[in-house]
Amino acid sequence: MKRMICAALCGALALGTLGLAGCSGEQERSRYAMTLEYFPETRTLEGEMTADIVNTSDTARETLLFQLWANAYREGAEYRPVSDLFAPAAYYDGASYGGIVVSEVAGASGFRVAGEDENILEVSLREPLYPDERVSLSMTFTVTLAAVDHRLGVGENAVTLTGFYPVLCACNGTQEHVYASLGDPFVSECADYEVSLTLPETYVAAYTGTGERSVSGGKATYHVRADNVRDIAMVCSERFQTLEKSADGIPVTYYYLDDASPETTLAAACDSLSYYASAFSEYAYPAYTVVETDFPYGGMEYPMLSMISADLRAEEVPLVVAHETAHQWWYAMVGNDQFCEAWQDEGLAEFSAALFLGKHPEYGMTYEDCVSASEASYRAFFSVWTQVAEGENTAMQRALTEFSGEYEYRNVVYDKGLILFDRLMETLGEKKTLSALREYARGYTGRIAPPEALIACFSSRGSYAEGVFSSFLGGTCVI
Repeated sequence: MKRMICAALCGALALGTLGLAGCSGEQERSRYAMTLEYFPETRTLEGEMTADIVNTSDTARETLLFQLWANAYREGAEYRPVSDLFAPAAYYDGASYGGIVVSEVAGASGFRVAGEDENILEVSLREPLYPDERVSLSMTFTVTLAAVDHRLGVGENAVTLTGFYPVLCACNGTQEHVYASLGDPFVSECADYEVSLTLPETYVAAYTGTGERSVSGGKATYHVRADNVRDIAMVCSERFQTLEKSADGIPVTYYYLDDASPETTLAAACDSLSYYASAFSEYAYPAYTVVETDFPYGGMEYPMLSMISADLRAEEVPLVVAHETAHQWWYAMVGNDQFCEAWQDEGLAEFSAALFLGKHPEYGMTYEDCVSASEASYRAFFSVWTQVAEGENTAMQRALTEFSGEYEYRNVVYDKGLILFDRLMETLGEKKTLSALREYARGYTGRIAPPEALIACFSSRGSYAEGVFSSFLGGTCVI
């Protein structure tokens, strides 16, 4: 689905079926097996990958589309990964570029780089792939990493590897997205991963999944497995220190650089993981990792792994950790179209973090503090926006590329998102609100949930909830 089609879907709140609804449901998963080696002297990652793709749709496929997120870092990219506002902080040594070159796709009749911004690998199949059938494609690729503190790159203290491989587009390899410098444009269906990463033995790697480390000939190799995850992330550093703890039997590991109070950070991760498991649904994975790393924003989520910025102030850490941990439910376990419906996971993560802090005052914030801060921020934004914007738009259902910048995005998606769920709880009460979220989590774990699925969980507990959603998402409510 191209960007303009996606944008059209974002503009409508319909309780009928949206495009992603057809992607949902219990189904077989695709599998990715990768052998990788990182060479620090050239900032390159050499990779071989076998993608075992299953057709979970009800139509035959003659081509499959894979996202090439790494190409957003190339010179001349139209949709750059870092905005002008954050570029000076992210590119610590001046402009730097990267990208991905796919040199071979075996098992296909042909392939080409396509998409609006060289962001798609289009693979032509040798024969149609019918429903429930599988095809195995072997790819060879080289990723050049930019010198940048970001999701993918060589940072000042760590090498971050996310979005580095060709990954099947959502909706069974048909829905395209361009990169966006704000928000998270990644929309992926769950798959199983086996990854082998080799790099100099001086590096320690944090990663999505569980695995083992072996050392030979001056190199370390990590053998990692992660099942039923939307993507895989690895962060590698020669400076990492680690702390470990358990949360309800789940091992939680904190990899950190210069955290003055790592015990507090790890405690926030464990406490929030336990709280969400009790409030929403059982944590679906066998381990959880938090990584302090080079990052220009507060944090970033991946399945079983959360990144937090090394630049956070001590008082900010618990909130950021709680927010990113909430994404293990709202994004990792329960997926959504983050490109068109960013409020659906970001608003829920903000609300979840506020609920957690309300139950854990030892971290220095209350639920009321979180809501008040979001209300003050949003009202200040709205006051400014009505004076400077022509035909100001506060609708929440918009593609990431339709926001003017970080200021608008943050206030409309995060702050207004928290306020939305606070107003729903005021209307329904805490008991019904948590019941709705439990139904949503348990019904859509492992799936991509359309927004009407979330709305229906609330509306079944009070018909007026649909009106609250409509007024917020459509931009007609007064805060």
